[in-house]
Amino acid sequence: MDQTLIRFEHVGCSYDGVSAVEAVDLTVVDGEFVGIVGPSGSGKTTVLKALLGTLDVSYGHVFRRPDLRLAYVPQVEAVDWSFPVTVREVVAMSVDRRRFTRLDHGTESRIDELLERLGLKALADRHIRDLSGGQQQRVFLARALARQPELLVLDEPAGSVDVATRHEILHLLADLHHEGMTILLTTHDINGLAAHLPRLVCFNRTVVADGPPEQVLHPYVLERTYGAPMDVLQHGGMPVVLESRGHGPHRRLGERAS
Repeated sequence: MDQTLIRFEHVGCSYDGVSAVEAVDLTVVDGEFVGIVGPSGSGKTTVLKALLGTLDVSYGHVFRRPDLRLAYVPQVEAVDWSFPVTVREVVAMSVDRRRFTRLDHGTESRIDELLERLGLKALADRHIRDLSGGQQQRVFLARALARQPELLVLDEPAGSVDVATRHEILHLLADLHHEGMTILLTTHDINGLAAHLPRLVCFNRTVVADGPPEQVLHPYVLERTYGAPMDVLQHGGMPVVLESRGHGPHRRLGERAS
């Protein structure tokens, strides 16, 4: 049986006639954990919009299994945090959009379990604007999980969080994947997130390379993806991507110079 959940067939998208992504071919099958990695402005979010159906494709075809249960976690920066709503209400609205409708006991219990699992139970009645960036990210992850999705789609889930929270998110996603959930995410964070994923899609307006990190994280692929020379070292059996500094000191990709 075909286990394909989504498939892009030579897809292109544009904004006001200006091309954003071109000739994208990408397939995700049931049970995969896939990261689309590339620089800011490379079209990663555009791919997700085409998948979600919020952006029409210019050409090609996006297939999504008709009965697929999908949930989406947006970038933290894309959310209106001034909206007057509590943590519990955000999660509950994913189950029933009528904000003041009382939920059944089973749904209430599921929401409580999610809040507990994501460390949000004590914050259930707090306004979302009063949370830290990491807490806000976990709220929208709980909201997505409340839909009991088969495919979880996340846009830069570690984009605005500290190192400790990033590791928490990575471990939680790994646990969900081990429990059988299919996950597709975008990230520009190679060393902190992407290198730990089973499958990477290096992306810059189109698919540059696709495969396990040890196969795709190579200098020639990264230079095509990021437009600058990169070096790759092995540390503890894991690839570590460094900005190429000629004969000067290396820096991890994304690390600030002192």
